[in-house]
Amino acid sequence: MFGGVVAIAIVLIVIGGIAASVVSYFSLQKHRADAVAMAGYRKLAEQAVANQETLRTELAGLTRRLTAVEELLRSVG
Repeated sequence: MFGGVVAIAIVLIVIGGIAASVVSYFSLQKHRADAVAMAGYRKLAEQAVANQETLRTELAGLTRRLTAVEELLRSVG
């Protein structure tokens, strides 16, 4: 009788260990997928910042040109 209880306990411990390993494995896979997605979002954010800086530079140039045109029109009129 005692041997059967020990055998059942050992089997349950082994099954519990296997279950914990499987859960840990899939949790790790989910974490890796999230890390890849975050890397993609980070790259996209960096590109957006670079594009914003380019647009800001172009807008500053257009503002200078518009100011020059306004002054030219004021001097003519």
